[in-house]
Amino acid sequence: MTNAGPLSAAVIGAGAGGTLSIDALLASEDFRLVAVADMSEAALERVREKDPDIRTFTSADEMFASTPTDVVCVSTYAPTHLPLTTAALAIPGISGLLVEKPLGDTTAAGREILRLIKSAGLPVVVPHGLMAQSAALQIVQQVRDGAIGPLRVVEIECTNWDIINAGIHWLQFFISLTGADDVEFVLAAADASTRTFRDGMQVETDAITLARTASGVRLLMHTGDRVPMSRNDTVALFRIIGDNGFIEFGAYEGHYTLVTPRNDRVRVDVEPFEVSGHRRHLEFLARQIRDGSRDYSVPDSSLQALEVVEAAYESARVHGAVLLPIDGDQPRRPEDWFPGAPYSGSGGGRNGREL
Repeated sequence: MTNAGPLSAAVIGAGAGGTLSIDALLASEDFRLVAVADMSEAALERVREKDPDIRTFTSADEMFASTPTDVVCVSTYAPTHLPLTTAALAIPGISGLLVEKPLGDTTAAGREILRLIKSAGLPVVVPHGLMAQSAALQIVQQVRDGAIGPLRVVEIECTNWDIINAGIHWLQFFISLTGADDVEFVLAAADASTRTFRDGMQVETDAITLARTASGVRLLMHTGDRVPMSRNDTVALFRIIGDNGFIEFGAYEGHYTLVTPRNDRVRVDVEPFEVSGHRRHLEFLARQIRDGSRDYSVPDSSLQALEVVEAAYESARVHGAVLLPIDGDQPRRPEDWFPGAPYSGSGGGRNGREL
């Protein structure tokens, strides 16, 4: 393997995320896609139709052994990311990785993935779409530059999706807006009446997630199968509220609305990037490989978002707030205290009027 010419690349998983990487690698002069692994023969046939020279495998281990590459894209479902990343790091001469979101099915798995990659001194990209979208990146810069004053609240409406599969993108965007401010607690409620599953995960029918950062910025995110939207032309709508105004943004739109004392609902159009989001992430990976730089800001914020996801589902299960870090001490939860029920006058507790 050599880094002098196009980097050789392999993709594990030819589903939705893997196809985005496959198409990006085929389109980029920085890469030469040489192998794809997937358990589905039908998926592999679609890959061969794109380019018959791509070697295809039904086993990632077999692909790693027979076709080692400079770059590996881990694009399977979340519970497999840790063992596949571990196996990919054993490839002689491996130079960098793409790991799809969510990094893992748990915060612990995601943390271990980043630890292994950083310990190897390798670059990694996590292809969050909003981090490769021009309008979203401009909004992050606007907020950090103080265009709406100190950030106070981010409200998100999202229909036909859930906390883990799409919400993790929105949460990573929230963390980017705050400048990676630590999230202190998460309080969530989730309904599961329809037994909905999506992308290999059990998910909510309807959920509301509240989070608060150390500096006091609050997140309020409503997700679910049929969320009533303020606008019906987007699957996710953001209201980013500061002391001096707010920004309204539909996910992946090429424009946003800015409202400040000097701007009464001004539409700001942003020139889109010329290449796909996955291609931007992968070409950023190629630059890091070639110049030796390392930028873990998006992977680190992706891990923060994953912890909020896990905390939200845990909060819904235990019917209480979850403190972060999620593996730290948590509040004791009495089993005989029911908010909204009459207080009997016995059984302990504390008088809220005396707090």
